[in-house]
Amino acid sequence: MTLLLRMSNNGHAMNKNLTPAELEANTEPLYAAHKKVYPQAVSGRFRRIKWGLMAVCLGIYYLLPFVRWDRGPDAPSQAVLVDFPNSRFYFFFIELWPQEVYYFTGLLILAALALFLMNAIGGRIWCGYLCPQTVWTDLFYAVERLVEGDRRERIKKDDSKLTAGRVAELATKHTIWIFIAWWTGGAWVLYFADAPTLVIDLATFRAPVVAYVWIGILTFTTYALAGFMREQVCVYMCPWPRIQAALTDEWALNVTYRYDRGEPRFSLKKATELRAQGERAGDCVDCGQCVAVCPTGIDIRNGAQLDCIQCGLCIDACDAVMTKVGRPVRLIAYDNEINIERRVAGKPPIFKAVRPRTVLYSTVIAVVGSIMLYVLATRAFLDINVLHDRNPIAVALSDGSVRNAYTVRLLNKRAYSRTLALDVTGLSGAQVQIVGLDSLGMTRPVIVVGRDQTEEIRVLVTVPSRESLDKSTDVAFVVTDLGLGEMAAARDHFILP
Repeated sequence: MTLLLRMSNNGHAMNKNLTPAELEANTEPLYAAHKKVYPQAVSGRFRRIKWGLMAVCLGIYYLLPFVRWDRGPDAPSQAVLVDFPNSRFYFFFIELWPQEVYYFTGLLILAALALFLMNAIGGRIWCGYLCPQTVWTDLFYAVERLVEGDRRERIKKDDSKLTAGRVAELATKHTIWIFIAWWTGGAWVLYFADAPTLVIDLATFRAPVVAYVWIGILTFTTYALAGFMREQVCVYMCPWPRIQAALTDEWALNVTYRYDRGEPRFSLKKATELRAQGERAGDCVDCGQCVAVCPTGIDIRNGAQLDCIQCGLCIDACDAVMTKVGRPVRLIAYDNEINIERRVAGKPPIFKAVRPRTVLYSTVIAVVGSIMLYVLATRAFLDINVLHDRNPIAVALSDGSVRNAYTVRLLNKRAYSRTLALDVTGLSGAQVQIVGLDSLGMTRPVIVVGRDQTEEIRVLVTVPSRESLDKSTDVAFVVTDLGLGEMAAARDHFILP
């Protein structure tokens, strides 16, 4: 079959009689080969914001495990700690147990909604300024520029032959990269054990094997993602660019080339001549600086693109050029198509940060956050769970009394031991006995539960006569702290045979 359909350079389909060889020679590949990106250094407002956020984010990540928080004797003193052996999560004054995992669910909901709100207001703010991939890639780029030079020097060195000096530069760069990646992995494991102690154990090779394994895994992933894959993670691996496109609207501010000002493009000299003759010339002098500084290597003048992480560096680069050529800044800015159309029509731009979408996100964030704060502020530090025996479900004794057996679990979330009294209400004349505890004849059996512990006990409840009971009677197990007076209760049933 020689009648084939081919796309021409201007995007229109043409019918041609092509042989297979001609088709192969004239057809562009479906996927373009990856080209290494060499971002150029730039200074300006958005670059300073990125430096500041990088310092804050990395400072928190690396130093937070060493922050101390006094929780009393025999309690962990690390401010943020994931304590797997004792099944606890500590965050300053907050201590969470495994059964309180719903707090993490709430945090994930808040994080997602905050991401949606940021997207509705300023596009991919997260990607451009706060994403770990962006932060560490920026750090690796800074090391690369420090060792190898800026964009032109790096391109020239990569195109030239290897020399002893070049090998030394590469070795220095990769050594620093590996050190950063290693400390990144090391800092992560410090959140799962006492940081100063674990650092000493790691240095003396006495730490658990799993710590070395995870440091190795995270060192490799940081080194590979920030040192080599870089923008490919944002373009091909991360799902957020695809998701956010479905969540944005026409009012969201994105890094935008204001083509109403920039077009038609001419060189500075040609634009000056045209303006002198009274003809129109755009502010864009086609210098290419916006492309040179882009960490993903795109041309923002081609419009909104999936590859753009909205970091604002092209704004800084363009502003610097506009200042030099004596034109107004913000030819590239956070803007939207609506304002471009309004300026073309001679209308002033408008910005609508408050609109139904942002109000909805903000309201849900406030509601979910308030619920979490209320539950956290009013949560109990004493809890009780009751499980009725299933076999036998009830026992009739020889004296006519009836006994039910229960497994009761007491939870003491305080940092000290507590003396607890157990009561069973809803049964007249019931006798409560704790197996293994000499509580026979006691109306309120007492048990001591250690600090930050759970205690499982077997409880026998006996009623002297069955005549006054229905088939099943609701009962409440109430545990009371004899010191603080704090109480907790759980309901179950007393069943007749």
